Amino acid sequence: MPLQNRVAPDGSLHANEMRGMFTGNRGIIHDPQTRQLSGRQWTTRSWLVCSCQWKDWKRKVWGLNYKNRAGEMRPGWSELFFLDETTALAAGHRPCFTCRKQAATKFRHACEPVETLKALDGQLHLERRLSSKTGAQGLSAIDLSGLPDGTIVEAGGSFFAIKEGRALKWSFAGYALPIDLGELVKYPVSLVTPKLTVNALRAGFKPAWHASAA
Repeated sequence: MPLQNRVAPDGSLHANEMRGMFTGNRGIIHDPQTRQLSGRQWTTRSWLVCSCQWKDWKRKVWGLNYKNRAGEMRPGWSELFFLDETTALAAGHRPCFTCRKQAATKFRHACEPVETLKALDGQLHLERRLSSKTGAQGLSAIDLSGLPDGTIVEAGGSFFAIKEGRALKWSFAGYALPIDLGELVKYPVSLVTPKLTVNALRAGFKPAWHASAA
């Protein structure tokens, strides 16, 4: 049975056999003994998207990976998995400065004038779908046409990524063939990607896409 650690664009967690391109975390949100969710959605405002391979690190997913000063084994964090970076950004995660320093630096620069990582994480926490208290932002046809590549929206109960002026339906396995944006406005359309991240995409940040988006 796959663990409930596959992330949808709205940040919700699901059990799905498709692991995806990237891992990441939002703190410790699982019970390492049962390998089940603890009931918390996050334990930190720093939601990261990381490389699945870095140096010689080996981890047991949702297991006990670190020994504390008392000699007790602890989980460290709860590994989550994303189809691609576009999905992770939509869920409100940002590139990790440890294992993805180049991408993290570019993302931070694209988020200027936000001055510090703490401020950036705080702003994302206010805007991401899972932690926001303001609700989903509705989009008009004009709004939709002005979104940069890499933005994800929701329409008719499905998620769609914007790429080259068209919409790609999202799934844990990948993206469907592109359709015209006009097909989406038959339904109420809402923004999923945080506004700060949308601005970073507009400023030139290029997320890594799953091969099915080509």
